[in-house]
Amino acid sequence: MPREELNKETFESLGIHPALLERLAALNFVHPTPIQFQAIPVVNKGQDVVGIAQTGSGKTLAFSLPMLQHVKTTGNTGLILLPTRELAVQVEETLHKIAGAIGVRTALVIGGVNPRPQIRRLKSRPDIIVATPGRLLDHADAGYVNLKHLGMLVLDEADRMLDMGFAPQLKRLMEFIPETRQTMLFSATMPEEIAKLTHDYMRTPVRVEVARPGTTADKIEQEFILVPRDKKLDVLKGLLKESKGSVLVFSRTKHGAKKIAHKLRQEGFKADEIHSNRSQHQRQKALKGFASGKIRIMVATDIAARGIDISSIKLVVNFDLPDQLDDYVHRIGRTGRAGREGKAISFATPDQKREIAQIQRLIKVIVPVKDHEGNELPTIEPATRGGGGRRQGGGRGRSGGGRRHGGRGRSNGRRQGGGNRNRSGKPRRSGGGGGGRPKRNNNRGRRK
Repeated sequence: MPREELNKETFESLGIHPALLERLAALNFVHPTPIQFQAIPVVNKGQDVVGIAQTGSGKTLAFSLPMLQHVKTTGNTGLILLPTRELAVQVEETLHKIAGAIGVRTALVIGGVNPRPQIRRLKSRPDIIVATPGRLLDHADAGYVNLKHLGMLVLDEADRMLDMGFAPQLKRLMEFIPETRQTMLFSATMPEEIAKLTHDYMRTPVRVEVARPGTTADKIEQEFILVPRDKKLDVLKGLLKESKGSVLVFSRTKHGAKKIAHKLRQEGFKADEIHSNRSQHQRQKALKGFASGKIRIMVATDIAARGIDISSIKLVVNFDLPDQLDDYVHRIGRTGRAGREGKAISFATPDQKREIAQIQRLIKVIVPVKDHEGNELPTIEPATRGGGGRRQGGGRGRSGGGRRHGGRGRSNGRRQGGGNRNRSGKPRRSGGGGGGRPKRNNNRGRRK
């Protein structure tokens, strides 16, 4: 359903509890987004769901509202698994704002903080647990959490969870979870590994797709700048002086993020950083400063940035192109959230034209290219094996858009068939492997 039609729809039509409707209205949630409108009725019928939607499309409420209703009406517990601490904090905060309306208690279980308060909270048997896999597995192994009465499981940002090496932890956690559960999986992309995950842990899931896997929001204006490595910082400073509003800068490494933030502060910019070398307290403090506007520029790595859900971000800058192509979609999805306009500018060195072509194949868009002095360059054709693309408009100038752009590409995933699925802790194998994916980074098995 097109987004504009949802302005005619309300949450009342989705079968939501009156107390939750009242709380949603108080929080100014009036019209459901496409993923909410399509997924909530299916989940309320008791079916497993695979949701494919862009970052910032409202996935959190799409699984939170049905889970709140489920635990309230059945007495079972719910579990939401996420790849990073920051994302878990964001989801738990959203749940907490709504859950009080129906007396549902939540617990946040993440690494990087003292586990003892979490243990006390888990022993009080909360209705919904929001967790990262590593820390929850620690508590499960120690006997501090009982998942025998779990009735609903959510795997959010599932593609990133696998990229970070959490597949072994997920397999172990399934040993503690009943097979007779209802499962929801949400992802912005649909690689082969996610297809296998749905086969192993879900039963005849209904696929709810409001955007082709790898799709970027239509209102995000995109641009590539070809720039020598030693000129990147100068170009970034120029962009920051020309732009207004909050800016999110992505660095490929935590050391790079620290260096960039330090250099920007030396130039008088209000900048902070978020990466795995910072404590949980430092990361949360930085996020709060960024959300409040006290900090204008946030420099982040991919691992840390998944928890950044701030609607006011006007510009995303990829100081480095991502190692994983799918991360491009997640990165630029930090702007243009919930239908707003946004801009994404990506730096690429002159020898990275192949990476630009691969990104364009994934997103099915040909993006304008400029040099570091703001001169327009010939567009780079997407990598082969593509179909029709789309074009976006833009203006001129270094930080302005460029020429219109459209492109070719292919979906980085495939549809799931029906059939019964083995949902035990010992998944049965599915055919095929995870071919076609770029080489993974070294963040395997990190417990967040």
